[in-house]
Amino acid sequence: MARFAFGFDPAWRIPLLLFGVRPGRAFAEVREGELSVRFGPWSLRTPLSNVAGTTVTGPYAPWKAIGPHLSLADRGVTFGTNARRGVCVRFHTPVPALAPGGFLAHPGATLTVSDTEGLVEALENDRREPKT
Repeated sequence: MARFAFGFDPAWRIPLLLFGVRPGRAFAEVREGELSVRFGPWSLRTPLSNVAGTTVTGPYAPWKAIGPHLSLADRGVTFGTNARRGVCVRFHTPVPALAPGGFLAHPGATLTVSDTEGLVEALENDRREPKT
């Protein structure tokens, strides 16, 4: 298992607390063939076989990146704790994350983890490993 903490910008720590997002409840995990993300009260889970690709992205405009966001352009979700860098994870089949009941599914997720390259490596390596 590999766990990746979100990279909190100190200026946004208190506003993010209003959403219930704090360091102990904001992380991405790659384990046992699955990507699991916790962002305060929100979560996202999908098999690694559903990950179509990853890209390190940023910088972002803070009003588009800090907190939980839905992109009106492509329905992607952002779980953001800084405006510097993140990992855009694209999915073969959209996954639920923001809305309760799973009626809104997202084709991609941007995650502002501290170790962007590590998350990309974990996702890419785990997807390539042959399953026995």
